[in-house]
Amino acid sequence: MNNIGNLFTAGGVVMWPLLGFSILAVALIIERIVFWVKINNRQNRVVREVLQLYRLDNVVGALDKLQQNADLPMSRIFLAALELEEPTPEEFRLALESEAQAEIPLLKRFQNIFDTIIGLAPLLGLLGTVLGLIISFESLDIGDVGGTKTSNVTGGISQALVSTASGLVVAIFTLFFANSFRGLYMRQIAWIQEYGGQLELLYRRRYERGDRSYAPTR
Repeated sequence: MNNIGNLFTAGGVVMWPLLGFSILAVALIIERIVFWVKINNRQNRVVREVLQLYRLDNVVGALDKLQQNADLPMSRIFLAALELEEPTPEEFRLALESEAQAEIPLLKRFQNIFDTIIGLAPLLGLLGTVLGLIISFESLDIGDVGGTKTSNVTGGISQALVSTASGLVVAIFTLFFANSFRGLYMRQIAWIQEYGGQLELLYRRRYERGDRSYAPTR
């Protein structure tokens, strides 16, 4: 703890915003991890079960399954279309697409904040570097080599190095998780398109053969 405190002190004033960025990044990363673990553990299984029930003409069972798992993005997308009253295939497709678009902000949540931290943390580290070098040059006295001002010179260099390293650490740490979440988002979009296409195809087949008994009543 003392070493960490010494490093924090040596980094200068920019260490405070970097500390704030690191705390914010950790909190948002934990929230995103919990969110994606919940989705990955349940969603694919639930959607496959719903599609199977729908193929077997058990529309009520499919709707019940979706409503029981309405906290999942894919369930809300399917419900938006299946709860329509006798829609045309075009209306069904538009309902799927509209709800999918509405889910995107939830899937990409905090991505802008992550990008801001990734961009600003190295700049703050660079600012600390500049401030440290300014302190070093102000304290430098060629005629006093090894004298009383040497500690100020080394302190300025220390601030420059520590602040730069800290800014890079915060940015790299955040970048790793931000890219991981971006990959999960892209995979989720692909699954929405795949499963949504399967549901739309099943609906079109039902609609073309004139089976309207599956439509929910209000």
